[in-house]
Amino acid sequence: MASEATPRINAHYLEQFTNQTVRIVGKVLALHGETATLDASGSITIHLNRESHLTVNNAAEIIGKVQQDLSVKVLQATDFGSNMDYAAADAVVDATHRYKEIFYEGGGEG
Repeated sequence: MASEATPRINAHYLEQFTNQTVRIVGKVLALHGETATLDASGSITIHLNRESHLTVNNAAEIIGKVQQDLSVKVLQATDFGSNMDYAAADAVVDATHRYKEIFYEGGGEG
């Protein structure tokens, strides 16, 4: 059984993945009711769902769909706490795009 690939991206890749489901790791900068601002090598507006329980200044992994306006609609959000190596997270994003054939069936898109 195959599942949908969720490429790891940061703010630099948003435009390439419009209308696609992605994974983003970043720092929660602000919470504004039903939205949050995430820093993932740039600012991203995140549209939260009822199950999203994030904390300002903590790291979070967002699985969501990139919208036309380059915001991301959350499908799943995981709080990773305050001890995150953001440089390592960015290195993983870089590696997954540089060596697509290792991470995604058929080399993926983007």
